Amino acid sequence: MSPEQVVRPYGTWPSPISTTGVARSGLRLGFPTVSGAEMWWSEDRPMEGGRTTIMHQDADGTRRELLPAPWNARTRVHEYGGRPYAVLPGGGVVFANLADQRLYLLLPGAEPEAISPEPESECGLRYADMIVHDGHVWCVRERHHVDGGISRSIVSMPVHGGAEPRERAGGSDFYASLALSPDGEHLAYICWDHPRMPWNGTELRVTRVADGETRTIRGGVSESVLSPRWRDARTLYLVSDCSGWWNLYRIGVDGSSFQALCPLQEECAGPLWQLGGSPYIPLADGRIALLHGRGDMRLGVLDPDSGTLTDLDTPYDGWHPSLSSDGHAVAAIAYGATTPRSVVRVDTATGQVEEFRRDVGELPDPAYLPAPRGVEFDGRSGRRVHAILYPPSNPEARGEGAPPYVIFAHGGPTSHSVSALDLEKAFFTSRGIGVLDVNYGGSTGYGRAYRDLLHGQWGVVDVEDSIAAAEWLAAEGLADGRRIAIRGGSAGGWTVMAACCSSDVFAGGVSYYGVSALASFVTTTHDFESRYIEWLVGPEDPVLYGSREPLGRVAGVTCPMLLLQGLSDPVVPPPQSQSFADALAERGVPCTYLTFEGEAHGFRRAETRSTALATELAFYQQVFRA
Repeated sequence: MSPEQVVRPYGTWPSPISTTGVARSGLRLGFPTVSGAEMWWSEDRPMEGGRTTIMHQDADGTRRELLPAPWNARTRVHEYGGRPYAVLPGGGVVFANLADQRLYLLLPGAEPEAISPEPESECGLRYADMIVHDGHVWCVRERHHVDGGISRSIVSMPVHGGAEPRERAGGSDFYASLALSPDGEHLAYICWDHPRMPWNGTELRVTRVADGETRTIRGGVSESVLSPRWRDARTLYLVSDCSGWWNLYRIGVDGSSFQALCPLQEECAGPLWQLGGSPYIPLADGRIALLHGRGDMRLGVLDPDSGTLTDLDTPYDGWHPSLSSDGHAVAAIAYGATTPRSVVRVDTATGQVEEFRRDVGELPDPAYLPAPRGVEFDGRSGRRVHAILYPPSNPEARGEGAPPYVIFAHGGPTSHSVSALDLEKAFFTSRGIGVLDVNYGGSTGYGRAYRDLLHGQWGVVDVEDSIAAAEWLAAEGLADGRRIAIRGGSAGGWTVMAACCSSDVFAGGVSYYGVSALASFVTTTHDFESRYIEWLVGPEDPVLYGSREPLGRVAGVTCPMLLLQGLSDPVVPPPQSQSFADALAERGVPCTYLTFEGEAHGFRRAETRSTALATELAFYQQVFRA
């Protein structure tokens, strides 16, 4: 310990990382596009109510915002959306506008002009996964019918509008990953039907554009096929988990010659929560820029003929699966433990990296940032559990004895946490509260077998692993076993509530818009996840659901809880948090229930994020003193 450090109680260390600073950071940079020396990307603005704009940097280095307020480039397809724009050859963009969900054309020097038809009901036609080819926009269309039904199809429409969209594929519940062959004669895409999610099983189909003749060339109910890309007019690349890992393959347009290009016991893709991303991209010289890894993903260049994969030497620890390329350079979102998520361009010939934009403009002294460390420990039945440890770090202060810790449970639950710089975590660790981010069984990033641990076991495996995480922290002497809390959002909020129902190991629990009751969730949530519970828990059964859901087991909660909820959340509606708060109040368990007008699933406004974080810190300071 440095002699300059003052002994202070954990949770009260002085820190330059403020709630306002955290709330204003995190621009949520996304979906970069590169063309020569030009770059485009989307950018969420917390200080503008979470509005998403599109940024463009010219070849001469001039950066400008393409969409002034109140335009908001965000698609609500599947409610989670995805890439909200596509770049036109020669300049201009097509984008989805949040307010009405119509597609708009934006040319240089002009105002946005609607090119998709006006829907019968508000936001009744939604578009995503856009590609531009030969003067037309091809995309997934989600139709919300007046009678309440929802259908999806693949459509095309002229870039300059003036014609009704033409349906190119239909009949399945979901579509994604559109790709037109180089000669424009074939359309490749993936599709799947309820009750599957895209990480359970999808089909790769190819449709002949001229007459609509369609064939399924790969996939099924137990194989997750993702991200088709054309090698040439007769051959496709794709990602499949048929080996137990999402790896890269090559296949003929007729389904023949299926071949693994680089067999790895690593993941080369992530779960398809948002549309329009890409975990790999073919290059002009025949090589492929490819992400791969366990947990964090690295960027490499693959020679598909030899199978040689060479990682690029860059200053980043991980990459998001949203690559773009003009055939030579690759655009991506990269991050490090002390480097914010950044829009970068990588020269695949030299490995040279150019950084365009960071999601955090000004960083504190690195001494206040935690040094993440990947750890593993034994869960139930000896199962190994993956997690990322963030010890407290502060050059001015130290504590006595073992520090308090907060277990972070990620959302999804089919998702995973990475070691990216996160000022929200640093907000706690710089004040003397450690963080253990748990990739419980069911998380992605570690192969299909690990991912499938949640099949029928949601509320069991995730809870067991979170409890095991707390017990491991205490047993290793890393944390004070009496001062360990748990927090999470959405599916992570479910895990928080369920864990607090199941064990007295936690000093407190914090749920952000968490699921508390299964039957009501199934009837009120959005279509994309409406059948997800069947895979996670099982078909609707009052006894089973009551034994698994937090609301049915609320009598087991003995620790204080903090529940935070957006009142406009279409994914996890407010009654999920309200009912759990009411049940705790009836039993006399201390509970604070905080709601936010105008916030949906994932808080976007700076004032909301600041208030929530301040309230969460105060909660920990209180329960850790008890």
